[in-house]
Amino acid sequence: MQNVRINCSILLTSYKDKFTIQLSMFKNRNRGRKGKNTSMENMYELIAPCHFGLESVLKREILDLGYEIVTVEDGRITFRGDVTAIARANIFIRTAERILLKMGSFQATDFDELFEGTKAIPWEEFLPRDAKFWVTKATTNKSALFSASAIQSIVKKAIVERMKQTYRVERFEEDGDEYPIRVFIFKDQVSIGLDTSGTSLHKRGYRTLVGKAPISETLAAALLMLTPWNKDRVLVDPFCGSGTFPIEAAMIGANIAPGMMREFTADCWGKVVPKKVWYNAYDEAEDMIRRDVQMNIQGYDLDPEIVKCAMANAKAAGVGDYIHFQARDVKDLRHPKHYGFIITNPPYGERLEEKEALPALYRTIGESFANLPDWSMYLITSYEDAEKYIGRKADRNRKIYNGMIKSYFYQFMGPKPPKNKEPKEQ
Repeated sequence: MQNVRINCSILLTSYKDKFTIQLSMFKNRNRGRKGKNTSMENMYELIAPCHFGLESVLKREILDLGYEIVTVEDGRITFRGDVTAIARANIFIRTAERILLKMGSFQATDFDELFEGTKAIPWEEFLPRDAKFWVTKATTNKSALFSASAIQSIVKKAIVERMKQTYRVERFEEDGDEYPIRVFIFKDQVSIGLDTSGTSLHKRGYRTLVGKAPISETLAAALLMLTPWNKDRVLVDPFCGSGTFPIEAAMIGANIAPGMMREFTADCWGKVVPKKVWYNAYDEAEDMIRRDVQMNIQGYDLDPEIVKCAMANAKAAGVGDYIHFQARDVKDLRHPKHYGFIITNPPYGERLEEKEALPALYRTIGESFANLPDWSMYLITSYEDAEKYIGRKADRNRKIYNGMIKSYFYQFMGPKPPKNKEPKEQ
Protein backbone atom coordinates (compact mmCIF):
# COMPACT_ATOMS: atom_id res chain seq x y z
CA MET A 1 0.00 0.00 0.00
CA GLN A 2 1.49 3.25 -1.10
CA ASN A 3 -0.05 5.34 1.64
CA VAL A 4 1.24 3.32 4.54
CA ARG A 5 3.62 5.20 6.83
CA ILE A 6 6.36 3.22 8.55
CA ASN A 7 8.18 4.37 11.64
CA CYS A 8 11.86 5.11 11.44
CA SER A 9 12.77 2.27 13.78
CA ILE A 10 11.02 -0.66 15.39
CA LEU A 11 12.04 -2.06 18.74
CA LEU A 12 12.07 -5.79 18.29
CA THR A 13 11.52 -7.80 21.46
CA SER A 14 12.43 -11.48 21.12
CA TYR A 15 12.92 -14.22 23.65
CA LYS A 16 16.55 -13.19 23.73
CA ASP A 17 15.76 -9.47 23.81
CA LYS A 18 19.02 -8.81 22.03
CA PHE A 19 18.68 -6.32 19.29
CA THR A 20 16.99 -3.41 17.61
CA ILE A 21 16.01 -3.38 13.97
CA GLN A 22 16.03 -0.15 12.02
CA LEU A 23 13.85 0.06 8.97
CA SER A 24 14.72 2.23 6.02
CA MET A 25 11.28 3.43 5.00
CA PHE A 26 9.89 6.30 7.03
CA LYS A 27 7.37 9.05 7.13
CA ASN A 28 8.56 12.43 5.92
CA ARG A 29 6.27 15.00 4.39
CA ASN A 30 8.60 17.88 3.78
CA ARG A 31 12.04 16.56 2.88
CA GLY A 32 11.84 16.21 -0.87
CA ARG A 33 14.85 16.33 -3.12
CA LYS A 34 16.39 19.72 -3.76
CA GLY A 35 15.09 21.57 -6.74
CA LYS A 36 12.48 18.92 -7.54
CA ASN A 37 8.79 18.67 -6.79
CA THR A 38 8.09 15.70 -4.57
CA SER A 39 4.94 14.04 -5.82
CA MET A 40 4.85 11.25 -3.24
CA GLU A 41 5.18 11.66 0.53
CA ASN A 42 6.88 8.36 1.33
CA MET A 43 10.65 8.56 1.47
CA TYR A 44 12.97 5.61 1.00
CA GLU A 45 16.59 4.70 1.36
CA LEU A 46 18.16 3.30 -1.80
CA ILE A 47 21.46 1.42 -2.07
CA ALA A 48 23.64 1.85 -5.16
CA PRO A 49 26.59 -0.59 -5.43
CA CYS A 50 29.50 0.44 -7.67
CA HIS A 51 33.07 -0.52 -8.58
CA PHE A 52 35.51 -0.16 -5.69
CA GLY A 53 37.37 3.11 -6.00
CA LEU A 54 34.66 4.94 -7.92
CA GLU A 55 32.38 5.95 -5.06
CA SER A 56 33.13 9.66 -5.57
CA VAL A 57 31.84 9.56 -9.15
CA LEU A 58 28.62 7.83 -8.15
CA LYS A 59 28.15 10.23 -5.25
CA ARG A 60 28.36 13.18 -7.64
CA GLU A 61 25.76 11.59 -9.94
CA ILE A 62 23.34 11.06 -7.07
CA LEU A 63 23.78 14.61 -5.82
CA ASP A 64 23.28 15.95 -9.37
CA LEU A 65 19.95 14.11 -9.47
CA GLY A 66 18.98 16.01 -6.33
CA TYR A 67 19.05 13.26 -3.72
CA GLU A 68 20.46 13.22 -0.19
CA ILE A 69 23.46 10.99 0.55
CA VAL A 70 23.01 8.89 3.69
CA THR A 71 26.25 6.86 3.79
CA VAL A 72 29.28 6.27 1.59
CA GLU A 73 30.97 2.88 2.00
CA ASP A 74 33.48 0.88 -0.02
CA GLY A 75 31.68 -0.07 -3.20
CA ARG A 76 28.29 1.15 -2.05
CA ILE A 77 26.37 4.40 -1.52
CA THR A 78 23.07 4.76 0.31
CA PHE A 79 20.87 7.73 -0.53
CA ARG A 80 17.40 9.00 0.26
CA GLY A 81 14.57 9.90 -2.13
CA ASP A 82 10.87 9.54 -2.81
CA VAL A 83 9.33 6.89 -5.04
CA THR A 84 10.37 8.78 -8.19
CA ALA A 85 14.00 8.22 -7.18
CA ILE A 86 13.62 4.49 -7.89
CA ALA A 87 12.79 5.14 -11.54
CA ARG A 88 15.08 8.13 -12.06
CA ALA A 89 18.11 6.46 -10.47
CA ASN A 90 17.72 3.37 -12.67
CA ILE A 91 17.30 5.39 -15.85
CA PHE A 92 19.82 8.22 -15.28
CA ILE A 93 22.73 6.91 -13.19
CA ARG A 94 25.66 5.78 -15.34
CA THR A 95 28.05 4.37 -12.76
CA ALA A 96 26.01 2.19 -10.37
CA GLU A 97 25.66 -1.56 -10.86
CA ARG A 98 22.05 -1.64 -9.66
CA ILE A 99 19.57 0.19 -7.43
CA LEU A 100 18.28 -1.55 -4.31
CA LEU A 101 15.30 -0.45 -2.23
CA LYS A 102 16.62 -0.81 1.30
CA MET A 103 14.12 -2.78 3.35
CA GLY A 104 15.91 -2.88 6.68
CA SER A 105 19.13 -2.90 8.63
CA PHE A 106 19.92 -4.69 11.91
CA GLN A 107 22.61 -6.51 13.87
CA ALA A 108 22.84 -10.30 13.64
CA THR A 109 25.51 -12.60 15.00
CA ASP A 110 23.54 -15.83 14.67
CA PHE A 111 20.79 -17.25 12.49
CA ASP A 112 18.08 -16.63 15.10
CA GLU A 113 18.81 -12.92 15.01
CA LEU A 114 18.96 -12.97 11.22
CA PHE A 115 15.58 -14.71 11.06
CA GLU A 116 13.84 -12.45 13.57
CA GLY A 117 15.33 -9.29 12.10
CA THR A 118 14.22 -10.20 8.60
CA LYS A 119 10.76 -11.27 9.78
CA ALA A 120 10.21 -7.92 11.53
CA ILE A 121 10.39 -6.06 8.19
CA PRO A 122 6.90 -5.32 6.75
CA TRP A 123 7.37 -7.28 3.52
CA GLU A 124 3.63 -7.36 2.87
CA GLU A 125 3.68 -3.64 2.17
CA PHE A 126 5.85 -4.32 -0.88
CA LEU A 127 5.31 -7.93 -1.94
CA PRO A 128 1.90 -8.95 -3.29
CA ARG A 129 0.50 -12.36 -2.47
CA ASP A 130 1.61 -13.87 -5.79
CA ALA A 131 5.11 -12.31 -5.71
CA LYS A 132 8.01 -14.44 -6.90
CA PHE A 133 10.70 -13.61 -4.38
CA TRP A 134 14.10 -15.12 -3.69
CA VAL A 135 17.50 -14.07 -2.36
CA THR A 136 19.65 -13.67 -5.45
CA LYS A 137 22.86 -12.95 -3.58
CA ALA A 138 24.21 -12.70 -0.06
CA THR A 139 27.62 -11.23 0.71
CA THR A 140 29.31 -11.26 4.11
CA ASN A 141 32.53 -9.72 5.36
CA LYS A 142 34.09 -9.63 8.83
CA SER A 143 30.93 -11.15 10.32
CA ALA A 144 29.95 -14.14 12.46
CA LEU A 145 27.59 -15.29 9.71
CA PHE A 146 29.70 -16.39 6.77
CA SER A 147 27.75 -19.02 4.81
CA ALA A 148 26.11 -17.26 1.85
CA SER A 149 23.81 -20.18 1.05
CA ALA A 150 22.63 -20.47 4.66
CA ILE A 151 21.99 -16.71 4.84
CA GLN A 152 19.93 -16.91 1.66
CA SER A 153 17.88 -19.79 3.03
CA ILE A 154 17.20 -18.17 6.41
CA VAL A 155 16.17 -14.82 4.90
CA LYS A 156 13.80 -16.52 2.45
CA LYS A 157 12.25 -18.57 5.27
CA ALA A 158 11.76 -15.48 7.43
CA ILE A 159 10.02 -13.57 4.63
CA VAL A 160 7.71 -16.54 3.99
CA GLU A 161 6.78 -16.68 7.66
CA ARG A 162 6.01 -12.96 7.69
CA MET A 163 3.91 -13.27 4.54
CA LYS A 164 2.01 -16.24 6.00
CA GLN A 165 0.85 -14.07 8.90
CA THR A 166 -0.40 -11.35 6.57
CA TYR A 167 -1.99 -13.35 3.76
CA ARG A 168 -3.10 -16.28 5.99
CA VAL A 169 -1.92 -18.96 3.62
CA GLU A 170 0.54 -21.78 4.17
CA ARG A 171 1.91 -21.93 0.64
CA PHE A 172 2.74 -19.29 -1.96
CA GLU A 173 2.55 -20.09 -5.65
CA GLU A 174 5.06 -17.34 -6.50
CA ASP A 175 3.78 -17.08 -10.06
CA GLY A 176 3.55 -13.28 -10.19
CA ASP A 177 6.06 -10.50 -10.76
CA GLU A 178 9.66 -10.96 -9.64
CA TYR A 179 11.05 -9.39 -6.47
CA PRO A 180 14.74 -10.36 -6.19
CA ILE A 181 16.35 -9.71 -2.81
CA ARG A 182 19.98 -9.00 -1.89
CA VAL A 183 21.64 -9.24 1.51
CA PHE A 184 24.84 -7.48 2.68
CA ILE A 185 26.46 -8.29 6.04
CA PHE A 186 29.45 -6.28 7.19
CA LYS A 187 30.77 -6.47 10.75
CA ASP A 188 27.52 -8.23 11.76
CA GLN A 189 25.39 -5.37 10.40
CA VAL A 190 22.76 -6.77 8.04
CA SER A 191 21.28 -4.72 5.19
CA ILE A 192 18.49 -6.18 3.06
CA GLY A 193 17.21 -4.67 -0.16
CA LEU A 194 14.82 -5.35 -3.01
CA ASP A 195 16.62 -5.28 -6.34
CA THR A 196 14.71 -2.75 -8.45
CA SER A 197 17.04 -3.12 -11.46
CA GLY A 198 17.11 -6.86 -12.12
CA THR A 199 19.75 -7.26 -14.77
CA SER A 200 22.82 -5.22 -13.83
CA LEU A 201 22.77 -1.60 -14.97
CA HIS A 202 25.87 -2.10 -17.07
CA LYS A 203 23.56 -3.90 -19.46
CA ARG A 204 22.46 -0.81 -21.35
CA GLY A 205 20.80 -2.75 -24.13
CA TYR A 206 23.12 -1.72 -26.96
CA ARG A 207 26.09 -4.08 -26.65
CA THR A 208 24.84 -7.23 -28.33
CA LEU A 209 28.25 -8.00 -29.80
CA VAL A 210 31.37 -8.09 -27.64
CA GLY A 211 35.03 -8.46 -28.24
CA LYS A 212 37.80 -9.94 -26.16
CA ALA A 213 37.98 -8.78 -22.51
CA PRO A 214 35.48 -5.90 -22.81
CA ILE A 215 35.32 -3.22 -20.16
CA SER A 216 31.90 -2.85 -18.54
CA GLU A 217 29.72 0.06 -19.52
CA THR A 218 29.40 1.36 -15.95
CA LEU A 219 33.16 1.28 -15.40
CA ALA A 220 33.84 2.98 -18.73
CA ALA A 221 31.36 5.74 -17.93
CA ALA A 222 32.86 6.26 -14.47
CA LEU A 223 36.40 6.52 -15.83
CA LEU A 224 35.29 9.01 -18.48
CA MET A 225 33.68 11.09 -15.75
CA LEU A 226 36.96 11.11 -13.81
CA THR A 227 38.60 12.97 -16.68
CA PRO A 228 38.15 16.61 -17.82
CA TRP A 229 36.92 15.42 -21.23
CA ASN A 230 33.76 17.04 -22.56
CA LYS A 231 31.84 16.87 -25.83
CA ASP A 232 33.84 19.74 -27.35
CA ARG A 233 37.19 17.98 -26.99
CA VAL A 234 38.61 15.27 -29.26
CA LEU A 235 38.59 11.73 -27.86
CA VAL A 236 40.43 8.72 -29.29
CA ASP A 237 40.38 5.14 -28.01
CA PRO A 238 43.15 3.23 -29.87
CA PHE A 239 42.07 -0.11 -28.30
CA CYS A 240 38.33 0.35 -28.65
CA GLY A 241 37.32 -3.34 -28.89
CA SER A 242 33.52 -3.49 -29.04
CA GLY A 243 33.38 0.29 -28.64
CA THR A 244 32.45 0.80 -24.99
CA PHE A 245 34.54 3.91 -24.25
CA PRO A 246 33.55 5.80 -27.44
CA ILE A 247 29.89 4.81 -27.08
CA GLU A 248 29.65 5.81 -23.42
CA ALA A 249 31.42 9.09 -24.23
CA ALA A 250 28.97 9.82 -27.03
CA MET A 251 26.03 9.04 -24.76
CA ILE A 252 27.43 11.44 -22.15
CA GLY A 253 28.03 14.12 -24.78
CA ALA A 254 24.53 13.78 -26.23
CA ASN A 255 23.05 13.47 -22.71
CA ILE A 256 21.39 10.15 -23.51
CA ALA A 257 20.33 8.45 -20.28
CA PRO A 258 21.91 4.98 -20.01
CA GLY A 259 18.66 3.26 -19.00
CA MET A 260 16.47 4.48 -21.84
CA MET A 261 16.68 1.31 -23.90
CA ARG A 262 16.06 -1.35 -21.27
CA GLU A 263 13.58 -2.63 -18.75
CA PHE A 264 13.85 -2.93 -14.98
CA THR A 265 12.47 -5.41 -12.49
CA ALA A 266 10.53 -2.68 -10.70
CA ASP A 267 8.73 -1.68 -13.92
CA CYS A 268 5.83 -3.89 -12.87
CA TRP A 269 5.86 -3.23 -9.13
CA GLY A 270 2.63 -1.26 -9.15
CA LYS A 271 2.32 -1.68 -5.40
CA VAL A 272 5.61 0.19 -4.94
CA VAL A 273 6.23 2.33 -8.04
CA PRO A 274 3.18 3.47 -10.04
CA LYS A 275 3.47 3.19 -13.82
CA LYS A 276 3.14 6.96 -14.22
CA VAL A 277 6.39 7.40 -12.27
CA TRP A 278 8.24 5.38 -14.92
CA TYR A 279 6.48 7.20 -17.78
CA ASN A 280 7.45 10.56 -16.30
CA ALA A 281 11.09 9.50 -15.84
CA TYR A 282 11.36 8.25 -19.42
CA ASP A 283 9.78 11.48 -20.69
CA GLU A 284 12.28 13.50 -18.65
CA ALA A 285 15.16 11.51 -20.17
CA GLU A 286 13.81 11.99 -23.69
CA ASP A 287 13.50 15.75 -23.21
CA MET A 288 17.11 16.05 -22.04
CA ILE A 289 18.75 14.53 -25.15
CA ARG A 290 20.95 16.96 -27.12
CA ARG A 291 19.99 16.09 -30.68
CA ASP A 292 22.06 18.73 -32.47
CA VAL A 293 25.36 18.08 -30.67
CA GLN A 294 28.58 17.66 -32.64
CA MET A 295 31.45 15.52 -31.35
CA ASN A 296 34.84 14.27 -32.52
CA ILE A 297 35.12 10.74 -31.08
CA GLN A 298 37.21 8.01 -32.70
CA GLY A 299 37.74 4.34 -31.96
CA TYR A 300 40.55 2.22 -33.40
CA ASP A 301 41.33 -1.48 -33.22
CA LEU A 302 43.65 -3.83 -35.08
CA ASP A 303 40.87 -6.35 -35.79
CA PRO A 304 38.56 -5.27 -38.65
CA GLU A 305 35.85 -7.66 -37.42
CA ILE A 306 35.78 -6.18 -33.94
CA VAL A 307 35.59 -2.72 -35.51
CA LYS A 308 32.43 -3.84 -37.34
CA CYS A 309 31.12 -5.05 -33.97
CA ALA A 310 31.82 -1.63 -32.41
CA MET A 311 30.03 0.13 -35.26
CA ALA A 312 26.96 -2.09 -34.81
CA ASN A 313 26.91 -1.42 -31.07
CA ALA A 314 27.21 2.34 -31.59
CA LYS A 315 24.32 2.26 -34.03
CA ALA A 316 22.22 0.27 -31.56
CA ALA A 317 23.00 2.87 -28.89
CA GLY A 318 21.83 5.68 -31.17
CA VAL A 319 25.27 7.32 -31.34
CA GLY A 320 26.65 5.85 -34.56
CA ASP A 321 26.78 9.29 -36.22
CA TYR A 322 29.00 10.70 -33.47
CA ILE A 323 31.83 8.15 -33.67
CA HIS A 324 34.35 7.26 -36.37
CA PHE A 325 35.62 3.68 -36.09
CA GLN A 326 38.62 2.42 -38.03
CA ALA A 327 40.89 -0.65 -38.18
CA ARG A 328 44.18 0.93 -37.17
CA ASP A 329 47.32 0.10 -35.20
CA VAL A 330 48.21 2.20 -32.15
CA LYS A 331 51.64 2.88 -33.72
CA ASP A 332 49.84 4.81 -36.46
CA LEU A 333 48.02 7.07 -34.00
CA ARG A 334 48.19 10.62 -35.30
CA HIS A 335 45.76 13.50 -35.11
CA PRO A 336 45.73 17.07 -36.51
CA LYS A 337 43.67 18.46 -33.62
CA HIS A 338 45.19 19.80 -30.43
CA TYR A 339 44.36 19.28 -26.75
CA GLY A 340 42.65 15.96 -27.30
CA PHE A 341 42.25 12.91 -25.08
CA ILE A 342 43.33 9.29 -25.32
CA ILE A 343 41.08 7.24 -23.05
CA THR A 344 41.55 3.51 -23.41
CA ASN A 345 41.65 -0.01 -22.00
CA PRO A 346 44.74 -1.64 -23.56
CA PRO A 347 45.57 -5.35 -23.21
CA TYR A 348 46.58 -6.45 -19.70
CA GLY A 349 48.45 -9.60 -20.66
CA GLU A 350 46.46 -12.05 -18.57
CA ARG A 351 47.87 -14.97 -20.59
CA LEU A 352 51.61 -15.73 -20.49
CA GLU A 353 52.14 -15.35 -24.22
CA GLU A 354 50.35 -12.00 -24.16
CA LYS A 355 52.35 -10.80 -21.16
CA GLU A 356 55.59 -11.28 -23.09
CA ALA A 357 54.37 -8.81 -25.71
CA LEU A 358 53.38 -6.10 -23.22
CA PRO A 359 56.72 -4.22 -22.96
CA ALA A 360 56.79 -3.58 -26.71
CA LEU A 361 53.09 -2.69 -26.78
CA TYR A 362 53.30 -0.14 -23.96
CA ARG A 363 56.49 1.29 -25.43
CA THR A 364 54.54 1.88 -28.66
CA ILE A 365 51.72 3.53 -26.69
CA GLY A 366 54.25 5.87 -25.13
CA GLU A 367 55.83 6.74 -28.50
CA SER A 368 52.46 7.50 -30.08
CA PHE A 369 51.43 9.62 -27.10
CA ALA A 370 54.72 11.55 -27.33
CA ASN A 371 53.76 12.57 -30.87
CA LEU A 372 50.73 14.36 -29.41
CA PRO A 373 52.51 16.73 -27.00
CA ASP A 374 49.48 18.77 -25.94
CA TRP A 375 47.16 15.78 -25.48
CA SER A 376 46.15 13.97 -22.27
CA MET A 377 46.09 10.20 -21.88
CA TYR A 378 44.08 8.08 -19.45
CA LEU A 379 44.35 4.31 -19.46
CA ILE A 380 43.24 1.48 -17.21
CA THR A 381 45.46 -1.58 -16.96
CA SER A 382 46.60 -4.22 -14.50
CA TYR A 383 50.10 -4.13 -16.02
CA GLU A 384 52.26 -2.74 -13.22
CA ASP A 385 55.16 -1.83 -15.52
CA ALA A 386 52.97 0.36 -17.71
CA GLU A 387 54.66 3.63 -16.69
CA LYS A 388 58.13 2.14 -17.17
CA TYR A 389 57.53 1.25 -20.81
CA ILE A 390 55.35 4.24 -21.63
CA GLY A 391 58.41 6.21 -20.60
CA ARG A 392 56.70 8.67 -18.33
CA LYS A 393 55.38 8.64 -14.79
CA ALA A 394 51.66 9.27 -14.55
CA ASP A 395 50.54 12.53 -12.99
CA ARG A 396 47.93 10.57 -11.06
CA ASN A 397 47.36 6.89 -10.46
CA ARG A 398 44.08 5.53 -9.11
CA LYS A 399 43.57 1.92 -8.01
CA ILE A 400 40.42 0.47 -9.60
CA TYR A 401 39.00 -3.04 -9.53
CA ASN A 402 37.95 -4.12 -13.02
CA GLY A 403 35.82 -7.03 -11.97
CA MET A 404 38.13 -9.05 -9.75
CA ILE A 405 41.29 -7.72 -11.40
CA LYS A 406 43.21 -5.07 -9.45
CA SER A 407 43.93 -2.38 -12.02
CA TYR A 408 45.34 1.11 -12.16
CA PHE A 409 43.89 4.15 -13.87
CA TYR A 410 46.98 6.02 -15.09
CA GLN A 411 46.38 9.69 -15.77
CA PHE A 412 48.87 11.59 -17.95
CA MET A 413 47.65 15.16 -18.05
CA GLY A 414 48.39 17.49 -20.93
CA PRO A 415 48.16 21.28 -20.90
CA LYS A 416 44.83 23.03 -20.81
CA PRO A 417 43.76 24.72 -24.04
CA PRO A 418 44.12 28.52 -24.10
CA LYS A 419 40.85 30.08 -23.05
CA ASN A 420 40.46 31.88 -26.38
CA LYS A 421 40.89 28.58 -28.22
CA GLU A 422 38.76 26.32 -26.06
CA PRO A 423 35.50 25.53 -27.82
CA LYS A 424 32.44 27.03 -26.23
CA GLU A 425 29.39 25.06 -25.12
CA GLN A 426 26.73 24.88 -27.76
